This record gives sequence, C-alpha cells and structure tokens, in this order.
Amino acid sequence: MRRSDQRRDAVFASYQRDVTGRPLAELVADSKPMTKELAEGVEDAREDLDETISEHLRSGWTVDRLAPLDLNVIRVALFEIEEGETPPEVAINEAIEIAKEYCGADAPSFINGVLGAILREREPTA
Repeated sequence: MRRSDQRRDAVFASYQRDVTGRPLAELVADSKPMTKELAEGVEDAREDLDETISEHLRSGWTVDRLAPLDLNVIRVALFEIEEGETPPEVAINEAIEIAKEYCGADAPSFINGVLGAILREREPTA
C-alpha cells in the first residue's frame, strides 16, 4: 500500500473517530503500520495540534467551525510536519491531494493556507 493511501486512511480513521465516537484502536485495528502511527499520533497530540491550527485560522474562526474532514486532513499533515520525518512540502502536498479528492471545492486552498501560515511562522529569519 502506498504511503499516500496510508495517509488518507489515517485521515479517515481520525475523521470517523470524531464523527462516530468509535474508539480509534477499533478503527485502525486492521490498518498498516504507518496508518496506525499517524492516527494514533494525531490522537495523542490532538490538543496541541488543534491549538496550533486555531492560532492560524482567520479571525472569528475556531477549530469547532471547521468541517471534520478538513480538520483531520490538517491534523495529519501538521502531525507529520512536527514529527520531522516527512518534508513539510510533501506533507502539505499530500494534504492538498486528499482535500481535492474528498473535501469541498474550497478546502484545498484553505488547507494550504493554514499549513502554509504555520510553516511561515516557523521559518528562521535570515
């Protein structure tokens, strides 16, 4: 299974956990290792990820207002970026591709904007 597919599966597992309330362990029980690692990592870091995302939303927006699927696409990409094993550009590109296929028409640019703002803030100044 391709890494892209495992990222997508991690997004869907996290999304299903949010929407249905089913335990994440149950949702990823038969998943590949990368899917489990990403979904469990997002679950463990959820508060910190959501705080970072919230800090980079437009004024008046909160994490609670985001579509659950869009939010989980951002969470998985941000988790990958923070883990440092995946280049940020790859994580963002993968997030955009998932959003293009499964989210609303405005989601890819929105997700790119949020993740881009987070990266710009973290870039060292010359």
